[in-house]
Amino acid sequence: MASNRPPGGSRPGFWLNPDFLKLWCGQSVSQVGSQVSWLALPSAAILLLHAGPAQVGLLGALQFLAFPALGLFAGVWVDRLSRRRILIACDVLRLTTLASVPLAWWVGVLSLGQLFAVAAATGVGAVFFDIAYQSYLPDLIDHADLVAGNSRLQSTASAAGVVGPALAGLLIQLVGPARAVAADAASYAVSVLTLLSIRRPEQARTSQRAFFRELAAGVRLVAGHDRIRLIVAATATSNLGSYAIAAVYLLFAYRRLHLSPGTVGEVWTIGSAAAVAGAVLASRLARWLGLGPVLALSMATGGLATLLVPLATLAVPLVFLALAGLGQAAFTVYNVNQLSYRQSVVPVELQGRLNATVRTVVWGTLPLGSALGGLAGARIGLVPTLYLGSTLEIVATAWLLLGPVWLREIPAAA
Repeated sequence: MASNRPPGGSRPGFWLNPDFLKLWCGQSVSQVGSQVSWLALPSAAILLLHAGPAQVGLLGALQFLAFPALGLFAGVWVDRLSRRRILIACDVLRLTTLASVPLAWWVGVLSLGQLFAVAAATGVGAVFFDIAYQSYLPDLIDHADLVAGNSRLQSTASAAGVVGPALAGLLIQLVGPARAVAADAASYAVSVLTLLSIRRPEQARTSQRAFFRELAAGVRLVAGHDRIRLIVAATATSNLGSYAIAAVYLLFAYRRLHLSPGTVGEVWTIGSAAAVAGAVLASRLARWLGLGPVLALSMATGGLATLLVPLATLAVPLVFLALAGLGQAAFTVYNVNQLSYRQSVVPVELQGRLNATVRTVVWGTLPLGSALGGLAGARIGLVPTLYLGSTLEIVATAWLLLGPVWLREIPAAA
């Protein structure tokens, strides 16, 4: 494993690691921009192009289809090639495709077909970026700093989520959803510049093994590890429910509750603010209560909170949606701790294949969830679909009770 120790002595302070700070700053800006697109793309489909539940579900499915289709292959390439260069290439791809949306709207040719294509292309960039991103962190910081590093990245992503949704809602109301996407394109340009400025060399990665043999090694790694396998199953089940909800959430908010984009952005901001608190508390809760109990409790709490979304039809919808958003704190606690556990028990040279296999499964359920939510929304209605998604999120906790709940702490480096 690559070390961050300087030639002459002890490890530098975590806050003095310049390359981690560059990564952190660039992704902070990019995360704000991404929050804009999360609201602006489906809003453009609904408000400008009059999309229905099935079409919005398809838009979400295409955005994540690359993970089950390309995830395993991406992991092998991430373990063979420069992870920093992969990150840069992915940001350039997403910058150019997103920039096409406001341009097409300006000339009057924006269509659902183009939004579907943009969703699919940005999904390809996301699959390679996210696998390389998670695998790159152990190259930049010491093992002892992994939980702290992941907590800071997650807390900053969540903090960006506090600013991003409100900014997205404001931009959509001021300039329209299509033009608002330009903010996300610009944020990827900032990310590219910060990645280009990182100077720390990566650990050398060479392989004489056949491509598909390495791919199979990643699958065996996850399948053969009892606790990682159950954590993956829990995360995949939760994501299935979460994206069934996501497929109909904006339709529910715009057409059933008659909320404006700005109000929806404010509601999402509350959830993101809660996620910041979750990221800050993640490592402390694991130390106080034990890693396994925190994983199970946070998953169950987050799932129960989503039951409040369909209750927004009863009275004072903003109160129910805001309370549901607070559940994001629990999901963030879960994500920080399960990621840190995986990074700790698997050697750094296998991180790409590990993350690729994990992402193929847990993000592979995202297009399924979006498609399920879209079809269910069209067939049984928006509110029953919301309850269906919440039930799946709660059931996900059962996987953790089969083994990971007994974990006590992050183990020593593999």
